[in-house]
Amino acid sequence: MTHMRQISFAEPDLDGLAGVEGRVAVFVNAAGQLGKGARRINRLTRGALARLTGSDAWAKGTSGSVTSLGYPSGMAASAVDVVMVDRRPEVIEARKAGAALAVAAGSEAITLVGDAQGRLPQIALGLVLRGYAFTDHKTDKGTPPAAATVLCARPEEARAATLPLLSVAEGVVFTRDLVNAPSNVLGTSEFATRLEALRDIGVEVEVLEEDRLAELGMGALLAVGQGSASPTKVVVMRWRGSDAAPLALIGKGVVFDTGGISLKPAAGMEDMTMDMGGAGTVAGVMKALALRGARAHVVGVVGIVENMPSGTAVRPGDVVRSMKGDTIEVINTDAEGRLVLADVLWYAQEHLAPAAMVDLATLTGACIVALGHENAAVFANDDGLANGFLRAAGIEGEGAWRMPMGKAYDALMDSAIADIKNSFGRPAGSITAAQFLRRFVREDMPWVHLDIAGVASRKSASDLSPKGATGWGVLALDRLVRDRFETAPEVDNVTPAET
Repeated sequence: MTHMRQISFAEPDLDGLAGVEGRVAVFVNAAGQLGKGARRINRLTRGALARLTGSDAWAKGTSGSVTSLGYPSGMAASAVDVVMVDRRPEVIEARKAGAALAVAAGSEAITLVGDAQGRLPQIALGLVLRGYAFTDHKTDKGTPPAAATVLCARPEEARAATLPLLSVAEGVVFTRDLVNAPSNVLGTSEFATRLEALRDIGVEVEVLEEDRLAELGMGALLAVGQGSASPTKVVVMRWRGSDAAPLALIGKGVVFDTGGISLKPAAGMEDMTMDMGGAGTVAGVMKALALRGARAHVVGVVGIVENMPSGTAVRPGDVVRSMKGDTIEVINTDAEGRLVLADVLWYAQEHLAPAAMVDLATLTGACIVALGHENAAVFANDDGLANGFLRAAGIEGEGAWRMPMGKAYDALMDSAIADIKNSFGRPAGSITAAQFLRRFVREDMPWVHLDIAGVASRKSASDLSPKGATGWGVLALDRLVRDRFETAPEVDNVTPAET
């Protein structure tokens, strides 16, 4: 399990800056104006800071960039990291500045001189998120990041403002750890076990085993896993922070996807350990809500399964019956995610009476063709919920783009031998997958489908994450809960966990 960089807050001690070890970070705007702490560091370093901020190189810098002065004269620090950023930048810019500091600092201890900076909590969030490293399976795990100390005028206020953000960061890190884990480690049973551990922070967790899933009639979900030796499971996680009807978060949790009998090409198949990214994001959101004591009622439901070829695997041409009762002709066993979600969506509506539903899935390669790795595809039957999510994603800097839907696509689902089929060819692949899911959403149920195939994991680093799992969606969904589903009154059983 990845350990986040710990953040603490303290009153500024300008006289003590000369003796601070590790790295020291200072924030200076593009005009080169120095605050109290920066002026003290400038004196200690015999004007080095002023020379830097008056240079042509500084004039060509960009917001959030970091220039490091190594082993500065007059200070015990190994480096002074000078961050170009306004005194009160936009939230996203502040996070990027913190992320740039994380890259510069590596695992070293760092002291942030924040006397003139108005976005210290957001900078701390960027520092923590970009400092993530998944080393669970390396022999040399490296050095965990040392603590960061933030010097500011009102440290208790800054700490109180930062704690909820660090709770959400823990959710992001939980998601990344799940998605990065190899499938021989994170099989279906281990996945469920890790989710059961959320009980320790107040989340109610129920695990539905295969016999119960069969009783419920989840034939579509069970068909996906019938070729695997690993048992199929559904895990229900409930954070009861209010008495309102819950928001249901639904996640696809395919711990490994070979494509089944419709076998994927060998090249790149190793990436299919991340095909449980939707379920991983749901789990991260549930952890974030519990840790910050959200005053909202949210239920996360994830279908956990492995898609393998074997003598017992579902075959192209087979017909399976969903929990709703619709029969589905399996044209392509690699179009398995929609079978998982069909039954889990119906279960949520039948047994949880949600106020709204949001599902997440690494569902289609067509989504990556359409939007690349910068945006998730957003499909919805409810403009209010869709716009609420898009606003939340925009505030949090998580790319999302709304895609069209329409009944004209439904004709592609027609099957000669069943009610519908599960695969419809290449045209509009992400849209037709969403139309398939819509069939399992009641007309009066507000619903958003997020195809996160392009954003759940990346081959290169992004602003706030190294390469690998991103944890995309935890920030945006936490924001959606804050904006649309959180209530003001205190609830007795909501006790934020210490971060």
